[in-house]
Amino acid sequence: MDHLGDNATPCFGDGRTAFSRVEMLKNIRKNDGIDDADEVRVDYFVHKDGLTFAGTHLIVDLWQGEGFNDPDLIESTLRRSIDAAGATLLHFHIHAFEPDGLSGVAVLAESHISFHSWPERDFMALDIFMCGKADPYRAIPVLKEAFKPGTVQVNEIKRGIVS
Repeated sequence: MDHLGDNATPCFGDGRTAFSRVEMLKNIRKNDGIDDADEVRVDYFVHKDGLTFAGTHLIVDLWQGEGFNDPDLIESTLRRSIDAAGATLLHFHIHAFEPDGLSGVAVLAESHISFHSWPERDFMALDIFMCGKADPYRAIPVLKEAFKPGTVQVNEIKRGIVS
């Protein structure tokens, strides 16, 4: 615990100390010789159309499509969508429901893509949220090509608008 520094205050009755995650990271960085003033931080907020915001969140509804209950098709399509958008995949998970329907998430360095399908309703809902230089709109043609939906509805939300 020597790397935690002197900013710790006891908070448990048995003398143990609790630290906020921020305090712990600052102390680890300080003890590793990393000075925050020397570090160049990359701003992953988006600067577009005169606004600065955290990222673009697309709410995508696909109707009357194909493959909404095919986990292999969905995973390969979302992986291609991630590549097309210029994003970085960190983790992928799909859960199958009985008798039909799938839910899943692709955790990205730039945020996430999540989905839920209702094959019995011929419907799939997706959330595509990306920050930085990743462009979630580039995922749409990949989704259309793979699932061949009769109708596509896309709504955009700019998340975390600061100016």
